[in-house]
Amino acid sequence: MPGTFEPLPGGGAAVALDDVEISIIRSLAVQLLELIGPGPAEDAPDDPLAELFADGPSEPPADPVLRRLFPDAYSDPEGTPEAKEAEEQRAYSSEFRRYTENDLRAGKRDNALAVIRTLDALSPVDDGGAVLKLSVEESRQWLSSLNDLRLAIGSRLEITDEEDTDLLYRLPDEDPRKPMVMAYLWLGGLQETLVSTLLP
Repeated sequence: MPGTFEPLPGGGAAVALDDVEISIIRSLAVQLLELIGPGPAEDAPDDPLAELFADGPSEPPADPVLRRLFPDAYSDPEGTPEAKEAEEQRAYSSEFRRYTENDLRAGKRDNALAVIRTLDALSPVDDGGAVLKLSVEESRQWLSSLNDLRLAIGSRLEITDEEDTDLLYRLPDEDPRKPMVMAYLWLGGLQETLVSTLLP
């Protein structure tokens, strides 16, 4: 089981992680939380209903990683639309973002927090590391968070398609991006095996 998720009887998944792997995943999840930022309720803790009625941002984030995590809902993937069509897409995307981004951010925060909490609750084994056991719901949260982490790292590495991923395998060891590339590929392996545990 080292390094790969395996299904648990009755649902859920398990993976053996060493101390370094636990530390890396936890650190990345904390960085993701910092990037996503606090929710409206955290900004105004004296008003418990503030988050329910708060409008989200209407403009795309300036940070390219956040733009990847919270893309425009309306855009033409086939190319550059006409000026009028582009303006309509921006208006629709702005309205959609205003009503949905706060919820999307809250979901991503909850998933990253679930990763951190499950790692913090691990009991180490004698030779270091631990076996992480996840319920079905925790598995889904992990899967979402692993996807977000890979999107974030992929954005920093400027990965836009499969060809870019193929180039990563050929990076020389002295390339400063190599540690990030290794994390990206490793998280992809974890994500793939976790998906397989959730399939019927």
